[in-house]
Amino acid sequence: MRTPLSEKDVRSLRAGQVVHLDGIVYTGRDEVHVRALEKHDKGEGLPVDLKGAALYHCGPIVKDDDGGWTLVAAGPTTSARMNGLEPRFIETFGIRAIIGKGGMSQPTIDAMKNFGCVYLAITGGAAVLAAKGVKRVVGVEWLDLGMPEALWIFEAENLGPLIVGIDADGNSLFKKVDDEVRKNLTQVRKRLDVE
Repeated sequence: MRTPLSEKDVRSLRAGQVVHLDGIVYTGRDEVHVRALEKHDKGEGLPVDLKGAALYHCGPIVKDDDGGWTLVAAGPTTSARMNGLEPRFIETFGIRAIIGKGGMSQPTIDAMKNFGCVYLAITGGAAVLAAKGVKRVVGVEWLDLGMPEALWIFEAENLGPLIVGIDADGNSLFKKVDDEVRKNLTQVRKRLDVE
């Protein structure tokens, strides 16, 4: 798939599908969410247009090579950290995909369903491998937040594999696994009580 993504693009995806991304991908952790929403509330614009964007929950390691940037590692951050901010972020800025690890809360899933956004899971612990899906670092905004918290702009080329962990219909692989674990625990407890 190529960014920017349309609502039609993301609503065609189903939980469990594997995709790869080409095009511009933005990083955004806690501080990017906070600053972007504060700027919006003050009526100020952002330095980038996030409509249709893929937002990567990532704190990359980037080195400065004489005025240019080289990406060293691009591992995902645990997405649950952004649960309190993500529903409003999706609604306000029109992002279409979130890349991260670990899934997100029900309010975020509801926002994805309402506004047309998907959650793309990427393997944690493989930061150098993930960086291979980034063709180049286009630029950076808000570097004053620090390297991992800044808003990095990447040009992706075959970024992935990414698994549709939550689709725009609200289906969540993470919830499915949680439900299965609970079911199995209940069965184990019943057997232990009988014995």
